[in-house]
Amino acid sequence: MPVMRTLIAIVLAGAVTYAHAQWLNYPDPRTPRTKDGKPNLTAPALRLNGKPDLSGLWQAEKTPAREYESVLGKEFSTLQVDTYDITKHALNVFWGLKPEEEPLRPEGIAIMKQRSTVQYPHTNCLPGSIPLALLVFTFKIVQTPQEIVMLTETGDPPREIHTDGRPLPKDPNPTWMGYSVGRWDGDTLVVDTAGLNDKGWIDAFGHPRSESMRITERYRRRDFGHMDLEITFNDPKYYTRPFSLKTGLNLIPDSDLLEYVCNENEKDRPHLVK
Repeated sequence: MPVMRTLIAIVLAGAVTYAHAQWLNYPDPRTPRTKDGKPNLTAPALRLNGKPDLSGLWQAEKTPAREYESVLGKEFSTLQVDTYDITKHALNVFWGLKPEEEPLRPEGIAIMKQRSTVQYPHTNCLPGSIPLALLVFTFKIVQTPQEIVMLTETGDPPREIHTDGRPLPKDPNPTWMGYSVGRWDGDTLVVDTAGLNDKGWIDAFGHPRSESMRITERYRRRDFGHMDLEITFNDPKYYTRPFSLKTGLNLIPDSDLLEYVCNENEKDRPHLVK
């Protein structure tokens, strides 16, 4: 439990620093509304060039406290952390599985043991990267005909998803956010990412990724205010098989991103277990 306590503190301590975005409750004229003027989140999704327009400020569905306790034990509640802006998969991509059920190769297990004694990268103002950028706080999607840009409230570098038909680079220089291309499968946006470096953790428990990892995301906007997201990871160096996680995304209407500068906003270190 000491390692679990440390990892949870590393990720969640920052969650209590959340504040409202700069333009709170600024009415967006593109937002469908009910007769009383409130955003109609069940209205049909807007479209751009015949495809769903995914633009907006999004946040992953929150995990109920009782689910945290059912997996992590009642001791979790004594940590007094605010889970409002985080999801279970940010803690563990294999949420609900026993450690022996995880498809880790010995090389992956060795990496996790090494990481049990070091700090989570974001605590040192390094990017959270994928998938944490999609599972902690909010992120903004800006969709154009040629590319989709994602901006995160975790302070990660902007992410470009090219939808102009280009292929993934054959010999990429590994980066924190990798290289992403998108294509439409009906009304579902499919994003393939490669060229990630091996420095990132894919969750707070320290599950690793190698430079050979490929990530595929599938975004399906069900209506104006709700979207389904499935993320599949394929890394034959550290894992015996591909694996996936699913979550829902909720639109936050009439709002915007909060600026986050790690050296100014970072609040984790005082909460870390020594």
